[in-house]
Amino acid sequence: MSFDRKIKIAPSILSADFANFGAECEAIEAQGADWVHVDVMDGHFVPNITFGPATCAAIRPHIKGVMDVHLMIAPVDPYIEAFAKAGADVITAHIEAGPHTHRTLQAIRAAGAKAGLALNPGTPAASVEYLLDMVDLICVMTVNPGFGGQKFIHSQVEKVKELRRMIGTRPIHIEIDGGVDPTTAPLVADAGADVLVAGSAVFRGGSVSNPDVYGENIRAIRTAAEGIYV
Repeated sequence: MSFDRKIKIAPSILSADFANFGAECEAIEAQGADWVHVDVMDGHFVPNITFGPATCAAIRPHIKGVMDVHLMIAPVDPYIEAFAKAGADVITAHIEAGPHTHRTLQAIRAAGAKAGLALNPGTPAASVEYLLDMVDLICVMTVNPGFGGQKFIHSQVEKVKELRRMIGTRPIHIEIDGGVDPTTAPLVADAGADVLVAGSAVFRGGSVSNPDVYGENIRAIRTAAEGIYV
């Protein structure tokens, strides 16, 4: 997994057909997805329950590129090794999920994965200042975590700009999760984001039997982002 700042589209399988995950992962990659984003929720840290390491292990053979696992769970540390063994290339934990974030990031890297750190909408960019040398990715939540299909929170664009300034030349991705579509993609790309998670905006209108729609949706988001991204 090499580093660059080109726009990467990471469809969230939270919006895919749960009964057909393997084929869905293959379809979105064939249609131009750069990463596959897996939203893990526990019904405790966020008000929803999705899936765990067994699902990640089951879909891993169907993913050729990056499997980006977003842990919206608390506690998070006891489950890091399981998700790493399940094949996660990136494991992202929330800074709000526990009191020892530095230790969590150490554990993710020790397990062999890239370390991501997610910030809820109410968490300031400054909270990651002393953790920047421990992270490979910062995920800015542009909705409140827990459910797909929410409206984009525009105040987070300024947070992205602040993070981009703080990161400087460090090889750290800025990921956006929530409400990404062709309208919001250029806002966050211009602010400095390079990984765009999109659920309903990618999967809406398509299916495994009609995957061309996925490709059209992915291209629309990428074109909108790259039109303003420098």
